[in-house]
Order: sequence, then C-alpha cells, then structure tokens
Amino acid sequence: MTVDDLKTAFAKIGLQPSRKLGQSFLTDDDLSSWIVDQLEITADDDVIEVGPGFGALTQFLADKGNSLTLIEKDGRLAHLLGCQYAEDTRVDVRHMDAVQADIRPWFRGGGCLLIGNLPYSVGSEILRTFLDVPTPVKRAVIMVQKEVGDRLCADHTIRAYGAMSVRLQARWNIRRLKTVGPEPFFPRPAVDSTILLFEPQAAGKFPPFSGEALDRLVSRGFSQRRKQLRKNLGLDGEEWTAICQTIDVPETVRAEQLSVEQWVILSELVDDHPGKAGAQSATEIFDVVDEQDQVTGQAERGKVHAEGLLHRAVHMFVFNKAGELYLSLRSHLKDTHPGCWGSSAAGHLDAGESYADAAVRELDEELKVSPKEALKSLLKLPAGPETDQEFVELFACRPSGKIRTHGSEIAGGRYFPLELIDEWMAARPDDFTPGFRTCFMTWRHG
Repeated sequence: MTVDDLKTAFAKIGLQPSRKLGQSFLTDDDLSSWIVDQLEITADDDVIEVGPGFGALTQFLADKGNSLTLIEKDGRLAHLLGCQYAEDTRVDVRHMDAVQADIRPWFRGGGCLLIGNLPYSVGSEILRTFLDVPTPVKRAVIMVQKEVGDRLCADHTIRAYGAMSVRLQARWNIRRLKTVGPEPFFPRPAVDSTILLFEPQAAGKFPPFSGEALDRLVSRGFSQRRKQLRKNLGLDGEEWTAICQTIDVPETVRAEQLSVEQWVILSELVDDHPGKAGAQSATEIFDVVDEQDQVTGQAERGKVHAEGLLHRAVHMFVFNKAGELYLSLRSHLKDTHPGCWGSSAAGHLDAGESYADAAVRELDEELKVSPKEALKSLLKLPAGPETDQEFVELFACRPSGKIRTHGSEIAGGRYFPLELIDEWMAARPDDFTPGFRTCFMTWRHG
C-alpha cells in the first residue's frame, strides 16, 4: 500500500492517524515482506500481530502458519480488517488494547509467534505484556522506536543501557535486524525505527535466579543512576566488599557498569529465596514405604528413582481470588520432567516428615509463601506409574504474600482458569507432569 493508497483509505472512512495512539503506518511492501520473513513461520505456527493498522504486514502473514490473530486498538481499523478477512477462518480480528491482552490461551496450542510495528507511546508496555516469562511466545519480530531498540539491545558499555536492558536480556536474546528511517511510513515519524528479533535465552546462559528478585533489585539499582550502586541498594561494609569481590567490580561501581550476568549474580548474593540453595540432590534421604503407605526404611533420592521404590510426595494447588490455579513451570535442572508444567508446588516428603508439614515447607521453598488459612486436604492418591511411584496427598490454599519463584526449582509460573487447563491438558497432555495430570484430573473430574 502506497502513501496515496493510505490517504485514499483514510478519506473513505473519515479517519486521521491518531497521535494519541502513536499511529504511523508502514507503506513499503518490500520491507513488510522482509519483516514477515524474519519470523520464519512454519505451517503449524499460531501468529499474533499487534497493531496491524491497515494490514501492511498482515497481507504477507494471512496465508502463512496455522492461525493469525490481529490485535488492533483502533475500532475503525479493527472493523476494516474484520470485513477484509471475514471469509478467512484462520484470521481472528480482535478490537482491544494489546497492553491488556490475555496471552494465556496460546499455551494450549504449544505457543505462538509475535510480530508487530508497535506504537511508540506504549511499545514498552506491550513488550512487558507479551514477553514476561513464562510466556507462550517462542519468537518475536518487533519494530520499535530506535531509542527503545537501543535500550533493549544495549550492554553495559553503552549509555542507553538500563533497567529494561537487564530485565529483558536476562530472559531473551535480543538482536537488531535493521534500522529504518522515516521514509517508509505515513505519517512520517520524527525518529528512526529499529526491527528486533527476540529469541528465548538459552538454558544455562546465566546461573539460576529469581526473576522477581532480579527485577526488584534492578529497579532499585537504576533508580538514581548518578549514585553509586551500594547507596541505591542500601548495602555497605563487609557485605558490600564481599559482593564486589565476587562479581569483580570496584566498590564505587554504578548500576550501568554491571553486565547482565553480574546483575544476575548480584541478585543471587542478596536474595533470601530458599530455592537459591540449588536444585535437588541425589543424596537426599526419603522414607521408602510399602503398598499400604507404611514406612519400611529409608533410601537416597537417586536410588528411589532409579529402582522405582514407593515413596511419598505432596502437591499443592494455590488459588487466587478469582479461583484460578497457579501452575509452575519446572526448571530445566529438575531430575524428573524438566520443562514441564506442574502443580503450584510439589515435592517429596523428607524422612520422618508428615504430609502437611511437607506441604508447608514446599510452599516456602518453591513459592516463598505460606498458607493464608489452614491447608485443605483435597484427596490422596495411591502410588503407581501415573504418580512416579509416589503416594500423593493434594492440598489447597490461598497464598499469604506474593509468589516468588527461583530458577533452581521453578522457571516461573502463572495463574490459569480451570477451563483453560482442561482444554490445554486435553490438547497437549505431555506439557504437564504425570503427577499433576493425575491430581488435577482426579480432583476436577473424579
């Protein structure tokens, strides 16, 4: 679509580009086609386009992938797109604010790809909505204002480096694909734009960390850039000296002088999350039980799992006020079912420990919360293949405090509506641990 085409389209519907919405429409078909190609869409991919406008990218997306969802805040443009693609069952046009989008339904399809020419006014907020981990987004190609792109890609040697750089780069590998001047847009913006590629950061790139702890620490660290970091963080004396020696920086260091990896290590040094002690050990001692759940002896974790010995475990279902269930994404470091979704918290009973005591302990170790009220026992399951040879007692509660996870145990988590979990589990059962599947299906459907 040329600039003249756009002007004609605007005139037909009595529309003027909205400064409030930061609207600037791409008019170069060759550039639009190239941007879409960078997403590397396969036949099975579900794609989300944010801010499609008059469809500069959409025209090259519509015949690719498994489905295409268009999220457009401007009601007039959403109506035009809805009419244009009314006969295409693969295209779903949604008139809504992308900042408020609920991305959780895309988990049930195995994830999605994200693309868009983001409005300058709310680009950062949209990225936060779609890219906060855990997310169903597997890959993203995004055009943003060059200044924003500079911040997202910057390292600690560049002035543009800041809190946003650290937060996103700790989770995503961000690569600048191309810088574009004002010429291909109508109306022409006063600044250049940058096209970025986002891919998940490789497992093991950084030491395991608590995302919530890192984000909080980074916000404090960059709150007053001219101050020395120790003053922003309220750390001094021998503790600060030891920290600086560990991350190999002078005690007078400022926030922008720490690399992303140094920020991750720093967050670990000051974090009080129980999960920072590390992933499970093969030498932990469990009670071994018989078919009546009576203790017959003890054995190390490694032997219990290797020989399929009967033992004990708890699962916790944590609910919010809306009745949604918190699901945890297991760390890649777990010895069983790494990278699978499971109960809010779960774990084995230590030797001599009761089910209820283990439940309270696991809530603290995995989610850094305690029960808001007395635990409610929902059911007890016999040991078998579907529970990894564990006798399981399932408890429920609401959390006291805000959930905080740690990468040694849990990569992250979200609350999900029960109906969505039903659909997701039916479509992709292997996304979940056997123990959670059994607990959820038994509790939910009997």
